[in-house]
Amino acid sequence: MDGTYPRSGRSLLTAAARPWAGGLLVGCAILVAVLGVLFAHQSTADRFDHAVDSPVVTWFGGHQHLALWLAFPGTLIPAVVLSAAMVISCLLTGRLAGAVLAALAVPVAIVLNEALFKPLVHRTYLGQISYPSGHTATTFALAATVALLLLAAPRPLRILIPAAACVLGCVVAIAVIGLRWHYFTDTVAGAAVGTGTVCGLALVLDLPTVRRWLSAGILHRAG
Repeated sequence: MDGTYPRSGRSLLTAAARPWAGGLLVGCAILVAVLGVLFAHQSTADRFDHAVDSPVVTWFGGHQHLALWLAFPGTLIPAVVLSAAMVISCLLTGRLAGAVLAALAVPVAIVLNEALFKPLVHRTYLGQISYPSGHTATTFALAATVALLLLAAPRPLRILIPAAACVLGCVVAIAVIGLRWHYFTDTVAGAAVGTGTVCGLALVLDLPTVRRWLSAGILHRAG
């Protein structure tokens, strides 16, 4: 190789981080499943969601344009742009596994959300299927990807940037509640779907077989 092609690079997760990622994946899966069972086919808020949602909905009642802007980072165009930026950055630094993770995180989270969980649980809000929140799943998939890719970065970067991304995810969650698109627990499940998706993808991409496949693909292209 002449250095013009990306390398398979180091593992996405360190040996110490891998059990934490696995535990987080299991925790997210359990959370989504439990909430899904509790709220399956529900069409009104329970007492908890009503208590949390009411003040948010009331405040945003006169600020709908603001809510739309705050929810915008969870839509398709920003997600594509941010994912593409991470893919390009990883390719330029020779982190092929990171590029694959950045490319897959949002699409896989959306597919799980829209094709599996929403039809299965079929919880509705004002007639629209709402569980889990796709906007929240998207932003937390991006936030989790950023956090994982920065694990080896200097301490300020690996703390401040993921923290800012998580804050953005929370802002999006509040906005979609204010827009009356989702209940609070929909956003909790959405955050779990996005985070769990990234953890699961990272664990799969770090499997020796997958890493060998990525390396073989690079070598074949270089040849």
